[in-house]
Amino acid sequence: MSRELPPNPNLEHLRKQAKNLLHELQEEQPALQLSDAQHAVAKQYGFASWPRLKAHVESLRSDPSAVQDKLSPMAGTWIANPSKSTPHPANRFRSATLHFEVSGDTVTITDVVVDASGHEERGRNTIEADGIERSTENGYLFTGRWSGSNVLEIAATKDGQRVDWGRYEVSADGKTMTISAEEQVIMVDRQ
Repeated sequence: MSRELPPNPNLEHLRKQAKNLLHELQEEQPALQLSDAQHAVAKQYGFASWPRLKAHVESLRSDPSAVQDKLSPMAGTWIANPSKSTPHPANRFRSATLHFEVSGDTVTITDVVVDASGHEERGRNTIEADGIERSTENGYLFTGRWSGSNVLEIAATKDGQRVDWGRYEVSADGKTMTISAEEQVIMVDRQ
């Protein structure tokens, strides 16, 4: 089964995937080389060879119209629909506006939330959706990854235990997004 390339794929990230795969493959077959792993990565994404995958990614970078056609369905501004949402009991809200900027595997979410008491809070978070676990200042390990072009999954662990997770999924028609996390489901509509 083929994996789907993320929006605006990054060749350097694909090279890292191949190197990581090489280390795994060499445990079983020490004679394998980087070109074998690159070929395997290309096949995972539905390409006949690494050079064809590389050419495809490079063509997206050199052809602005191709990049425009591949914009993430997540990019843009979204408005929460409280009547269709089930917020976390400790985080009830009156309204929420989220703006997603997507550049390759980097997703920046800017939000404005009005809580149940009418207090406005603003936030900005950047997620690297490359599947690499990163540590935060407060001792958490955070991982983000694409699961197709319409789904972003995140997970946080501390001391080896999962403490939080989330999933952002854009509908097939691109008009709604479902944000799921522990004890809550937030429905948002494209503005």
